[in-house]
Amino acid sequence: MEQLGAVPFASLVDQVGAATPAPGGGSASACACALAAALLEMAAAIEGRGEGERMRVLRDHALQLADRELGSYAPVLEARRLPADDPERATRIDEALTEATVAPLAIAEAASEVAELGAGMAAGSGRAVRGDALAGVLLAEAAAAAAAALVEINLAGRDAEEVTRAREAASRAAAARSTALRPAG
Repeated sequence: MEQLGAVPFASLVDQVGAATPAPGGGSASACACALAAALLEMAAAIEGRGEGERMRVLRDHALQLADRELGSYAPVLEARRLPADDPERATRIDEALTEATVAPLAIAEAASEVAELGAGMAAGSGRAVRGDALAGVLLAEAAAAAAAALVEINLAGRDAEEVTRAREAASRAAAARSTALRPAG
């Protein structure tokens, strides 16, 4: 599969909607994060703010994570196809789920950073771009929440540091959303 950042948008939407395991929620979350960062990058450029360069870096990073996420769940599916009585099945599933958590956790953390930086931008933006900045923060929060949920699903029942980090990222993004939605003073 080609890199998601190079796929025409309508084709990407078709791929997400297809009856295949990828691209799925992780890649879609990463793409939402990239869109959020792009909106905030644009708002920063129009307003002459310095956050634009960081948003470009986060946008590129999110697209890389979208591509990484494409194949991250395949080993889980492969391990689950092992016979139930295979002595290695449980270990292989556990290891595959742990590895499948790396990209969604990185997506949640990147999206949280986008939301946090964006909240400050939204608060300080003029009317011309405030709506775009708010949209960026809201998309970033959704991306963080969705990716964090994937981490929790993959590591269900475990008391793992990754789950704590994912929850913290989602919480920071939600707080950023609340900050961004406060009426401009």
